[in-house]
Amino acid sequence: MAEQTNGSERAAGPYRPGYEVAAEQVLELISRLRLRPGDRMPTEIDLAQRLGTSRTVVREAVKILSALGRVRAHKGRGLYVADDEGMLGSGRWAPFFLPADLDHVYMLFEFRRTQEMETSRLAARRATPAELREIEKAAGVCRHGFETERQDLFNEGDDAFHTAIATASHNMFLQVSVREARRLQAQSSLIGMSGSVGGHAAKAVEEHEAIYQAIRIGDAEAAAEAAAAHIDATLEDYRTEIQQRIFSATQEVLT
Repeated sequence: MAEQTNGSERAAGPYRPGYEVAAEQVLELISRLRLRPGDRMPTEIDLAQRLGTSRTVVREAVKILSALGRVRAHKGRGLYVADDEGMLGSGRWAPFFLPADLDHVYMLFEFRRTQEMETSRLAARRATPAELREIEKAAGVCRHGFETERQDLFNEGDDAFHTAIATASHNMFLQVSVREARRLQAQSSLIGMSGSVGGHAAKAVEEHEAIYQAIRIGDAEAAAEAAAAHIDATLEDYRTEIQQRIFSATQEVLT
């Protein structure tokens, strides 16, 4: 069984595999050491000593972070903070985003709310017929994923939907920032929450439809309001999931 404990004490909570905890701590260490993209990281052995865990657990944590694009492992050369090709990733704050830090997650939701409102507003004014078809198609994929209980298809459609709206905004900066913000949010789900968060898929499908219809008829403000409602509902779902986990952890401690 993978280790879950480490050198720093943490509040009691539901079980999390040791490699997930270690992945979170590696990101914290990168932030604490102020390492920048391209900087060399401590070795696996050094990381294991710093985190108070085994090298095996660290290796699994590195695999997760590599898959997320936060760490690069170069054979024979060691570990490096990933060179992020995204516009936001090369900025000062993105390399230090901690997926399990609730303050970071909530700030990211605030940022996404502003993004999605503006991309939807601009898409309502600028979308071409072909771009409208792409938005509608993505919403359909998401709905089909929900109806067939295929999480992978739902996620694929959800990502394509928001990407298509950003494309229809005809603003390259918004297109890149939407992609990067969604990437960071996916990290918070994978590391911080151990998988997809919440269960408001049915509402999300309807919220997508409201956004699409507003964009289709060219109502910029209605599109922005629908996008804001969608992000607000997603955030509320996230908060509910966190509260349930805290309650569950408290119950385990009391029993």
